[in-house]
Amino acid sequence: MKKNRQSEQKKKNMPIMTVTYLFVAVFLGMMVYICHYSATHKQELINNSYNGRQQMLTAKNVRGTIYADNGEILAQTVMDEDGKEKRNYPYGNLFSHAVGYATHGRAGVEALGNYYLIHSNSPLSEKVANDMAGEKYLGDDVHTTLDVKLQEVADHALGVYRGAIIVSEPSSGKILAMVSKPDYDPNMIEEIWDDLVEDKESGILLNRATQGLYPPGSTFKIITALEYIRENPDTYQSYGFQCAGSFSDGADRINCYHGQSHGSVDFTRAFAKSCNASFADMGLKLDKSKFQDTLDDLLFNQELPMEISYNKSRIDVSEESTNGDMMQIAIGQGTTGMTPVHLNMITNAIANDGTLMKPYIISSVENSTGSVIKQFSPSAYKKIISEQEAAVLTDLMQDVVEEGTARKLKGMSYTAAGKTGSAEYNKIKGDSHAWFTGFAPVENPQISVTVIIEGAGSGGDFAVPIAKRIFDSYFNEE
Repeated sequence: MKKNRQSEQKKKNMPIMTVTYLFVAVFLGMMVYICHYSATHKQELINNSYNGRQQMLTAKNVRGTIYADNGEILAQTVMDEDGKEKRNYPYGNLFSHAVGYATHGRAGVEALGNYYLIHSNSPLSEKVANDMAGEKYLGDDVHTTLDVKLQEVADHALGVYRGAIIVSEPSSGKILAMVSKPDYDPNMIEEIWDDLVEDKESGILLNRATQGLYPPGSTFKIITALEYIRENPDTYQSYGFQCAGSFSDGADRINCYHGQSHGSVDFTRAFAKSCNASFADMGLKLDKSKFQDTLDDLLFNQELPMEISYNKSRIDVSEESTNGDMMQIAIGQGTTGMTPVHLNMITNAIANDGTLMKPYIISSVENSTGSVIKQFSPSAYKKIISEQEAAVLTDLMQDVVEEGTARKLKGMSYTAAGKTGSAEYNKIKGDSHAWFTGFAPVENPQISVTVIIEGAGSGGDFAVPIAKRIFDSYFNEE
């Protein structure tokens, strides 16, 4: 009888024990997950505004210094006349979006390198000395890939225009310069913050180089040409079209820039002259499903392999896309939106035999004595186009310089390849953004430049001369 009661009691306890074991397992699983997440996401946790440890670190450590690639100071902590710490930016507006600010939140390198800047890996002896003197520890310093000279040239070249410029190294992904206008003086961030936030019209706080979404215009013909080549690998060179200045399909009509008639064009000439009519014709011949696959390869509507704050480029190609949609998409118009940094990344992949290197702007982190705490090295994302495709696109882009819309880059000591764009952004005739993207020298690409000038007009007339000034400076042509 007693054994029966014990057996019945065990049966009654079984559900309770099962639930208990289940809760213990869930609890242990959560503990393991939290420990793993904490170990692998230290920066995200520290940078979270709700994490009180960030305030503890800033109270204990002096925020570190940010340097350019040649060792010049881009941001540092100084003491004001009241003995309070203040962030100082020696170059003022010049690096406002690239370096950013560290008051009222953070942006640019100040945000990207925040974890390192508020930590201190100073030697123990130095920390002991600081403790005895009642002083804060010196935070770690962040060294960037930014080139002061190229930044100055790009900034001066863009002048009073709104827009953006990004300069990088195709073989490594290093960001050499990044300009966005309008800009601001980060030294005055406390005084002008309310005005900056309330200024909805200019979007002055927006880093147009990485967050600005624009119709890419004719620069998108790089992608359209790539897709046409992929679908017609043996016959694309025999493509021919008679351009009369426009192309129509039913009620849908595409005009060449200013209605220019290009006459008889083959594939290469259509690209070099940026013939909208011929590319609209190509757009109707593309397989929509295959085109979407290519857009996926090139990271449209996807996360980009970079840590700098950015917006996704967007495009919509599907079986439901109409002929009118495809004509617009083929010339980079319609609902297509692209960031300058994304276009620059595709340009870099072409220059780098099809391999996309991850863009990066922080090269190393050092402590107060100059010892390297962390080194950032070039890292390949993946091959997004084949070497053969990259070679064909390079030839097409070089012909743009030699015979097409970027002839202002012709005849220099260096060779260049690129693509211009004049992207319409409203229904008013003549209103267009000026684009250029390209690299040099063609034989061994060392530098790429992507330029967007809002509302300027022709890419060949306005964006190419700006790119030329940057190329000239890099190759000491000035």
